[in-house]
Amino acid sequence: MSDGETLPEPSPAALKVRSFPHKPGVYLMKDEAGRVIYVGKAKDLRNRAGSYFLKAAAVDPRTAQLVREIHDIDYLEAESEVDAVLMEARLIKDIQPKFNRELKDDKTFPYLEIHVREDFPRVIFTREPRERGTKLYGPFTSPRALRGAIQVLQKIFKFRTCNLDIEENDPRWRWFRPCLLASINQCTAPCNLRIGKEEYRQVIRRLQRFLDGQKRELLSEMRREMKEAAAALRFEEAARLRDEIEYLEKLDERGKLDVHVQPEAFHVDSRKGLAGLQKVLRLSDPPRVIEGMDIAHLAGSETVAGVVQFLDGLPFKPGYKRFRIRSVQSVDDYASIREVVHRRFRRLQEDAEEPLPDVLLIDGGKGQLHAAMAVLHEMRRRPAVVLALAKREEEIHLPDSAEPLRLSRHSFALRLLQYVRDEAHRFAQHYHHLLRKRSALGGKDR
Repeated sequence: MSDGETLPEPSPAALKVRSFPHKPGVYLMKDEAGRVIYVGKAKDLRNRAGSYFLKAAAVDPRTAQLVREIHDIDYLEAESEVDAVLMEARLIKDIQPKFNRELKDDKTFPYLEIHVREDFPRVIFTREPRERGTKLYGPFTSPRALRGAIQVLQKIFKFRTCNLDIEENDPRWRWFRPCLLASINQCTAPCNLRIGKEEYRQVIRRLQRFLDGQKRELLSEMRREMKEAAAALRFEEAARLRDEIEYLEKLDERGKLDVHVQPEAFHVDSRKGLAGLQKVLRLSDPPRVIEGMDIAHLAGSETVAGVVQFLDGLPFKPGYKRFRIRSVQSVDDYASIREVVHRRFRRLQEDAEEPLPDVLLIDGGKGQLHAAMAVLHEMRRRPAVVLALAKREEEIHLPDSAEPLRLSRHSFALRLLQYVRDEAHRFAQHYHHLLRKRSALGGKDR
């Protein structure tokens, strides 16, 4: 019998799963006494719940004991993967099932935390929740799913996820440069006081109601508020509510987590990494936007490039860009770097609304750095810091320094740069493999 085969003489629970829908939701496993012993989420209920009744699950040490105790199974359908992720967390917290107990007790699992006492409450992913002053949601079983859910919800509610301490009565914030999330209309930029305290907090209250599972009541209330705003000629407010309502209603289409999940890096402390970079690069403030750039070769000839974007020390996948090198026919990393730098920063010249990265990191050594700088010297807009990080020795090369900067291998700043560099390498290689696969199948890339 192969691992993919079902067990002989299917149990009533195994037969019941076959009637589950191919839709997102949560499944609840019960013991002989009818007690819920495990809660899990799924983007496809039938496939995911059904996997527990295959031979592989019965012999896997991680699931064997659970499988032996399953007597019955039920499900709750969700409107989207995001809804399923949040529903799972709520049920685990309320029911505290036997086989989710380690999750309930282990503080290293991730939470969604809202700093409710701030003028403009931030919404963050955390593994170390504060003891007071915040509203906590979770724990969540999947860090990647939680990051994806936060990003989906941010597109709807446009809350801030940065670590800035913003006060409404401090006029200095009017001169603060918002990050790229404001440019792509994914944050209302309270850091620039573009939104008032009460209006922003109203948005956070809507987010909390959604997180508490009150989606239907929330939509009804928002429709009423939209009509009232329109009747009072507050057309901008009415339009914003209209858009939020539309996004919430279509969350099943927008809330596909595999599109939004971010890479995980458990060894990097982004906040300490940014503070370290501020110190070693002698910056007036911690860098907020870091872009990493790498080159990859297709079959030793055709060349591609990947550009990744980090916001406040974390990957920001909507900012990722890929390039197929056009002007270089042979393997020439320097020429390829010159082309991708020119194309990337030409776009930034043409779109003055998109902020420049604070740091541009090139994967390579002095040669790659000089190639990038040769192009940037001709551009009207360029990042504050450009550097190259060489593999093997992990030396940081800077344009105006004859000697490379050598940091401790345990340095938080170096770890963050390595994370950006490695993510740029992974992304470029992924594009390279994608094109190679298309080439083997006779396809064409646009």
